[in-house]
Amino acid sequence: MNPLDTLIWLINFPASHGYAMVFISAFSLFGLFAMSASGAAPGGALRRVREREGLLRPEDAPRGRVPQAVVRTVFRVLAIVMLANLVIGILSLTGVPVTRAYIHEHGQPTTATKDGDWITFTTTTGVEYTLESNFFTPAVYPDRDAFLPSGEQVVVRYLPGHPQAFVIDSAQTPR
Repeated sequence: MNPLDTLIWLINFPASHGYAMVFISAFSLFGLFAMSASGAAPGGALRRVREREGLLRPEDAPRGRVPQAVVRTVFRVLAIVMLANLVIGILSLTGVPVTRAYIHEHGQPTTATKDGDWITFTTTTGVEYTLESNFFTPAVYPDRDAFLPSGEQVVVRYLPGHPQAFVIDSAQTPR
């Protein structure tokens, strides 16, 4: 399995669900950035009040900053991932082919049936896939605005190791 194909497959999810990714990422970034702040550890504010008032029992004393640092680091990494998903979603919504050009160039062609927003195709291994081609971020390349009627046969290119990453080839029509 090609590592670059795997990376494109992972990036293709936020690119093919751009509308949802923009909203999910934008709203979750507020909480992730808040949790990655230095004072965001659970119970931290209560502990500071108890220390100030002299009410902190010896068993409640902080045992180290390592768990808090790990929590902050995890939330910072999640915030960076969600920020990347936000950027990929916005690029996809504006028509930038974030992953489509690579999939078109390196994909395995096959015929498929388009039924509304759903594409059904069978891979060379015999597995049938029915996947969504979202209205807001259609999986069509090179001409994103090509009209493809429902119920018609189309040519699909998919990554052999990750068939969920596919594009509808608007330059070809099945013979």
